[in-house]
Amino acid sequence: MDGTFDNWVDSGCPDDGPSVAGQMNGMRMPRRDQNNYDFPSGDQQANDVRMPSRDPNTFDHPPAVRTRGDFLPTGFAWRDPSTIPPWPWVYGQHLIRKQVSVTVAPGGVGKSSLTICEVLAMASGHELLGDWTAPNLKVWIYNLEDSRDELDRRIIAAMQHHNVTPGEIKGKLFVDTGRERALSTAVQTREGVQIIKPEMDALAHEIEVRGIDVLVIDPFVSSHQVGENDNGAIDLVAKEWARLADRCNCAIELVHHTRKTNGEEATTESGRGASALLSAARSGRVLNKMNDEMKAEAGVQDDPATYFAVTRDKANLAPVGKREWRRMASVHLSNGDSVGVAEVWEWPDTFDGVTVKNLLSVQHAIEEKHPRYSDQAGDDWAGCIVADVLGMDTSADRKRLKRIIETWLKSGALVKVQVRCEDRKERPCLEVGKWATE
Repeated sequence: MDGTFDNWVDSGCPDDGPSVAGQMNGMRMPRRDQNNYDFPSGDQQANDVRMPSRDPNTFDHPPAVRTRGDFLPTGFAWRDPSTIPPWPWVYGQHLIRKQVSVTVAPGGVGKSSLTICEVLAMASGHELLGDWTAPNLKVWIYNLEDSRDELDRRIIAAMQHHNVTPGEIKGKLFVDTGRERALSTAVQTREGVQIIKPEMDALAHEIEVRGIDVLVIDPFVSSHQVGENDNGAIDLVAKEWARLADRCNCAIELVHHTRKTNGEEATTESGRGASALLSAARSGRVLNKMNDEMKAEAGVQDDPATYFAVTRDKANLAPVGKREWRRMASVHLSNGDSVGVAEVWEWPDTFDGVTVKNLLSVQHAIEEKHPRYSDQAGDDWAGCIVADVLGMDTSADRKRLKRIIETWLKSGALVKVQVRCEDRKERPCLEVGKWATE
C-alpha cells in the first residue's frame, strides 16, 4: 500500500480516514506475467520484510518495550498459574470485563424484563435471580425501542417485586432510551461499512467519566444501520463493540432477536441475521418459552404466567451452563398497571413431597395385586395405585408418576415380573421388592 492507511492508524484513526474500499483500491499487488504464477523471489521478499534481529541468548526474555515492527516471535516463559489474574467476571458466568456477551430470544418471551432484573441485581449488589454479582457495580442500560415511561414502569415494578430500594441503586444505575437519543454505531455505504467513530468515542467518554462497569444494548439490531444478513458487516460492528469493552474495561451485553424458528426450540445460533455477532461474543445464552406440554409436566398448566428457560450454550471462558428457569410474575403498580417481572423458578423435583412412608404405603397397596407396568393398561396400570396413595392425578401427573415408578424399580423397592393375565397372555407387572423402612 502507499502508506496512507498506516499514517492514518499512527495519527489515531481520525474521522476522515480512508474507507475500507479506498484502502483496497490503494493496494498494489506484485506485477506478474499472466503465464507466470510464481510469487516474488526470496531475495525480493527479504528486501520488503525485515524481521528484528535478536541475541539468541536473550530469546526467552522479550524486550519490555516493543517497537512497531518487533512483534514476533516471542519465546514462551512459564509462570506460576496462581500469578495469572482470574477471569474478571462481573455477573454469574455470563458478563465479563473487556468482552461482549449476547442474549438471544424470540419476541415476547421476557428478555427485556430479564435484563432489567439483572441490572438491578448488579446495581444493588443483591442476587435477585440467584446469580453471583461483583460488588459496587455501575450499570448503564440503553434501550433503543421503549419509551422513558415504559422503562420506568418496568424498572419500578421490578424494584417493587424484588424489594430494591431507590437508595440502593442511587448513582449506580443509568437508563437511556433510543426514543430520546438514537444510537447508530455504523452505516453501510457504496464504499462499504463505515464505523461512526465519533459515536463510539462518545460512548467511551460516558463510560469512562461515569465509571460504568456494564453496558446493556437492547436490541442490537437498532444500534447500527448495516445489513443484518451481511456477515462481513456484522463482524465489523460486533468487533467494534468488543474494542469498546476492551478500551473501557467494561462488560457489554448485546440483546438480540431470533429468526423465525417455526416452533422449534431456539439456540444462540438462531439469532436473526448474520452469525458473526455470536462469533464475536465470549458468552452467549438463549431464552425459550415453556410450551403447554412442559407446563403440564411441571404441574403449572393452570398458571397463566409465562415461564421461560435461560440456557448458556456458548461459553468460551466457562463451562456451558445448565438450563435455568424464570417465571414472569404479574406486579401491580399504584397507577393501576400490571407489569411482568422476571423471578426465579425451580423445576419441581420428581420426589417433592414424597416420603419413605409414602413408598411403604404404595408397597402395601401393590402387594399381591400385580398391577400392570404399562401406562396403557387403563385402570390396571400401577400408576393408578401410586396416584391414589400420593394424591396425584393420573392424567395431569402421568409423566411424574412414570418417573417415580422407574426410580423405585431402579432402587429395588419395586420389581418387574411376567404375570399370566386373564387372557392367558404374559405381561409385565409390578410386585414389591425390597420393603421400605421408616
